[in-house]
Amino acid sequence: MSIAQEGDFAPDFSLPLDDGTSFTLSGHRGHRLVLYFYPEDDSGGCVNENQEFSALSAQFAQRGALLVGISPNDLESHRKFRAKYGLVVPLAADPDRVAIEAFGLWQLKKLYGREFMGLIRTSFIIDADGRIARTIRATRIIGHAQKMLEALDAMDAPKATKKGKKA
Repeated sequence: MSIAQEGDFAPDFSLPLDDGTSFTLSGHRGHRLVLYFYPEDDSGGCVNENQEFSALSAQFAQRGALLVGISPNDLESHRKFRAKYGLVVPLAADPDRVAIEAFGLWQLKKLYGREFMGLIRTSFIIDADGRIARTIRATRIIGHAQKMLEALDAMDAPKATKKGKKA
C-alpha cells in the first residue's frame, strides 16, 4: 500500500486520546490539522520529535492548526510518556493500526540489513475540507516540527503570479 497522497481526502478514523476523549478526523472538518505519526513512545527519536512538537504547539495553534500525535502504542503507554516528558500535544493510541494502515504507513522497513514491518514516520497537513494538503516524511527527526510549521506558512503565503507580482 502506498502512502496517502496530497490532494486526496484524508482517510477517516476514530481513535482514543490519552486524555480520555476520542479523536475522529471527520469531526474536525472546517479546521486544519497536523497529524504526525511516530513509531514508539519513549524511544530516542520519538522523544525528540514529541518534545519539539510540544514546544511549538502554541505556534501551530496561532496558525489555526490542531496537532495530534499518533503511534501504535496503547493509552497507558501514552499517559506515561506524556507525564514523563511534560508533553502537551494530544496522543492518539492506534495499537490496531487503524489510522496507520489507512494512511499507508505500515510498510516493510530495512535497518542494518534486517527487514521488518513498521511505521514510516510521516506527518500530514489536513486542510479544512478534509483533504491532504501536505505529506512530509520525517527523514530528519530534529527540525521536523519546525519543517511542518514552515509548510503551514508556505500554504498561507500569498501566491505569486507569473510576472513575480503578488496576487
